[in-house]
Amino acid sequence: MATQASGSSDFIKNLGKIYGFYTGGFFLFVMALALLEQVGVPNKILGYLFVFFTIAVYAIIGVMSRTAQVSEYYVAGRSVPALYNGMATGADWMSAASFVGMAGTLFLLGYDGLAWVLGWTGGYVLVAILIGPYLRKFGAYTVPDFMAFRYGGNFARMLGVIVLVCCSFTYVTAQIYGTGLIASRFLGMQFEIAVFAGLFGILVCSLLGGMRAVTWTQVAQYIVLIVAYLTPIVILSYQKFGIPIPQLTYGNAIMDITAREQQLLQTGLATAAALKPHIQPFTSYTPLNFFAIIFCMMIGTASLPHILMRYFTTPSVRQARLSVGWSLLFIFLLYFSAPAYAAFSKLEVYTEIIGRDLSAIRPWLFNWGELGLIQICGKNATNIDAVLAACKAVAGHPGVVRLQDFVINTDVIVLSTPEIAGLPYVISGLVAAGGLAAALSTADGLLLAIANALSHDVYYKMLDPNAPTARRLIVARVLLLIVAVFAAYLASTKPADILAMVGWAFSLAMAGNFPALIMGVWWKRTTTAGAIAGIIAGFGLCLFYLLVTRYFPGYGVAYFGMTSNLNPVTGAPLVDIAKAMAMPNAMEVWPTLAHPLANKVGWFNLNNIAAGLLGMPLGFLTIILVSLVTKAPSAEMQSLIDEIRKPRGRTVLQEKT
Repeated sequence: MATQASGSSDFIKNLGKIYGFYTGGFFLFVMALALLEQVGVPNKILGYLFVFFTIAVYAIIGVMSRTAQVSEYYVAGRSVPALYNGMATGADWMSAASFVGMAGTLFLLGYDGLAWVLGWTGGYVLVAILIGPYLRKFGAYTVPDFMAFRYGGNFARMLGVIVLVCCSFTYVTAQIYGTGLIASRFLGMQFEIAVFAGLFGILVCSLLGGMRAVTWTQVAQYIVLIVAYLTPIVILSYQKFGIPIPQLTYGNAIMDITAREQQLLQTGLATAAALKPHIQPFTSYTPLNFFAIIFCMMIGTASLPHILMRYFTTPSVRQARLSVGWSLLFIFLLYFSAPAYAAFSKLEVYTEIIGRDLSAIRPWLFNWGELGLIQICGKNATNIDAVLAACKAVAGHPGVVRLQDFVINTDVIVLSTPEIAGLPYVISGLVAAGGLAAALSTADGLLLAIANALSHDVYYKMLDPNAPTARRLIVARVLLLIVAVFAAYLASTKPADILAMVGWAFSLAMAGNFPALIMGVWWKRTTTAGAIAGIIAGFGLCLFYLLVTRYFPGYGVAYFGMTSNLNPVTGAPLVDIAKAMAMPNAMEVWPTLAHPLANKVGWFNLNNIAAGLLGMPLGFLTIILVSLVTKAPSAEMQSLIDEIRKPRGRTVLQEKT
């Protein structure tokens, strides 16, 4: 044990050197592939090398970090320095939704897409001020651990586990979907098989070493993903405006987009209905929904169990605070660049694709069209003949690509920008490796959060408190495997709501966790009954609103007083309720998104993705009212809460080793 501790301490001291060599090696690898491209090595081979090399490195780190110690498996031995914990948190946070989807959302929504950037970044300020350091001082392994200790018993723990699994499972399914998307495009595999290939990459990082392996893998993944994200836009910024800092030239790109929008309208290459001005606010969301999304993403971020778990791994409370600051910096690097990415991509699409003769369409489009992610004239752009036939069927088509003819999936924007701009294939491979790193790192963190909650909170704390260490770790690994395979199976079915589910995770965490965590730390008078009632009420209302507005909309209108949401530009109802309710499928349950009422009804014109805005206030109100009419917590518990709020001193919950 002493030898292992000293080996771990030497490793921590040499982290700078280790990751310096790793970064240098990665740059040399990219340069070597660039040379191979120049001498004519096929793109497919380069794609395989990129994907397999990066996954192999993560696998080696995962295997080298294997552990048989409980504290190493669950919280990386509480020895991760703030800087590296910040990088690991950045990678944990930069999901496929952030890396692949964020710029795509800004591309599609323009100004309104900023709601996501503002909310997701702002959440870390709340973590630093209100939650992170106090949970570290408490000394738990998981968020349900804190719930159980603070609110006395397994009922609160079980509620914490339910909220954790509901938030994390939909989110992890989306990450595995992202790995499948990238692997299917760059390895030429069928999507359903590619999902399980991605799953293998996820498992080799986390199965043997738990949080210890995931932490050191995530630091390596952050380096790959940030280099991959910034490289294409740095090149484009230099090519177009002569300055290799896209954040400075972003304004020039916006001006060019605005000028091109006017040109497209004047030349008939776009209609006013198809073109949303990039800098005009509230074209996709009403002001209420715009600020509701900021609020839900911000508070949801501060409540997500897999993010809060990262701050359990630092050596001290002070390091926990510092690591939130580093997290914010590393996340800011990507989010500050996402609007520039969207602008450069949109400029390339408007100049290189819109207005191009149909017979001169570039071949790279067909790679994505075959996956059903790019459509021209209403049909998948699988080859030149399919495009010509589809556009020929459109009455009066001018024979060039118009804006209304061209539909690109938002998930493709980041991955295809190097191809749109005609950059070397090695840049496309680099971006794919970055997207894969983002999806793998978040999936690892989420799977670990679910498996740890089930093995530590349900199995060890509730079913078998005397389980030996070896058995606890075996149970954790088996559960990790089961959850991962189930999530991969779900992702392989290509669920239509995959990105909406990521948004739902934030509202569920906000309504289920935030009131109980905040009141547990900041109001000593909070009672067990108050917290339990608050979690059930807030989480219950949020889940009800999500399910009814999406899957039972007819019942929402008929029995719960829901009305049509409004068009953000005209203020007109999105759907004629009387007409829709008279249709034979009005009361259909679990309908597809094509159902006239699905996602279009609600209360107060609130989108279901912002359902946390209903659940969280109810949670706080219930906790306060029930706590005031029930017996106050013991003096001992109240003094422990005081202790948690002190920045120095011993950890409150002493671990059982």
